Amino acid sequence: MMHSFHPLSRLLRKALMAVALMGAASVSFIVSNPVLAADEAAAGPQEVMTKVANELLAALDAHRSEFRRDPGAVTPIVDKILLPRFDIDYTARVVLGKNARGATPEQVKRFVATFYTALLKTYSGALADFTADRLQILPFRGDAGADTATVSTTVRRDNGQVVRVDYSLRKTPTGWKAWDVVIEGVSYVRNYRNDLGTEIEQKGLESVITRLEKEGLNTRRATGF
Repeated sequence: MMHSFHPLSRLLRKALMAVALMGAASVSFIVSNPVLAADEAAAGPQEVMTKVANELLAALDAHRSEFRRDPGAVTPIVDKILLPRFDIDYTARVVLGKNARGATPEQVKRFVATFYTALLKTYSGALADFTADRLQILPFRGDAGADTATVSTTVRRDNGQVVRVDYSLRKTPTGWKAWDVVIEGVSYVRNYRNDLGTEIEQKGLESVITRLEKEGLNTRRATGF
């Protein structure tokens, strides 16, 4: 578990899953928008997110009853479709921040692996009951020629509350990838970095990585991934 992240955990899970549903209310968008059929490396950030959304929603709809019986069964779908569009290595290094400078290459590699497992668990546990009608994607207002972008959405929660969720993306050699989720102005990456930064200062990086690895191992034993 993310120690100081508990107050946002339920909202985070609901909001993170929304990245999988961007534009998904109109499945015909895949056909009508030719950029989605082109090489993903040449597509813009909003088009990439929409492509991911349609792929994941189609997979969820095809097996929704199975996923409701066993939420852990969503994990391979998330692993294959969604997380490769996240820049996990970059995000993990941002989370480490100044602590990355004193880390060995092996420690950084292990931390990246634990961060990937944490994101996988977050998405997989939230997607089974999510449907397209909960999300509205807002018009893109960024610079098409920039190397960074924000894709903005609103998400409707179970209680009817509408929450603003922004996705930060960066252009990589293989196309646009997401690296942060900002919920009502609160950054997932900044929160996680502050949380772990304090623990690292108190206990040391190796101790924190070992804890995260142990939690990841317990997750894999429980879910089978």
